[in-house]
Amino acid sequence: MENSDTLREIMFKAAEAAAEIQIEYFEKDFEIGRKKDYSDLVTEVDKKCEAKIIEIIHNTFPGHNVLGEEGGDQHKKSDYVWIVDPIDGTVNYAHSVPIFCVSIAVEYKGEVILGVVQSPKTREKFHAEKGKGAFLNDKKISVSDIDLLKDSLLVTGFPYGSKDNYDHCIDHFVNFIRLGLPIRRLGSAALDICYLAAGRFEGFWEVNLNAWDVAAGYLILLEAGGKVTNFEGGQYSVYDKQILASNGRTVHNEMIEVLKKAYI
Repeated sequence: MENSDTLREIMFKAAEAAAEIQIEYFEKDFEIGRKKDYSDLVTEVDKKCEAKIIEIIHNTFPGHNVLGEEGGDQHKKSDYVWIVDPIDGTVNYAHSVPIFCVSIAVEYKGEVILGVVQSPKTREKFHAEKGKGAFLNDKKISVSDIDLLKDSLLVTGFPYGSKDNYDHCIDHFVNFIRLGLPIRRLGSAALDICYLAAGRFEGFWEVNLNAWDVAAGYLILLEAGGKVTNFEGGQYSVYDKQILASNGRTVHNEMIEVLKKAYI
């Protein structure tokens, strides 16, 4: 097994390098393309950030795989996979909305052991190592102690293709709204989960996310005392397409009951 200090050092170095690129190009002219869905944007900055992250990783760990939103490098036989979102919140970034981040996680034999989510514009770096707690700019963080859904602030997102109500995504939102609950939609799942870990939100749900959207935030939330399951309350994997996350209190089971309504 690789030295955890070295893994963490390289993870931080890669995140910082990507954050610097994001700041350099923010609110400037850059090339914007589209993926399969009209609203699913990719910029040249995404590609530059991912290339720099992969370069830094492979300079120290040339045998490790990288699972990246813009392609990555997954052709090596290794127990290590770096799960990378070079810009989580690309649509925000492309529109000069300062809610975006770089998200990097390290997976070893199928288990996420390290994670960092760095938000350049707010100068916040959320990070965690399995079994060692969660931190924001090196200050330990924990989830909120709000117990009930009626007292909670929730956050969510919509998948590309939401106009077709993919996996009842619109129905879920309406069912929560009908309870009169305050809900936010920031445009970055990684930051949504980290804000939950820091006690700013009590619950988060979303469908059709990818591992690079959630892997780092998932570990950070668990290490902050939170809970992550699928919509039925079962075991969760960062490769699943449904995620329900909370501060782990009564609110979690209450959210499960609301999510069930869309499938009845």
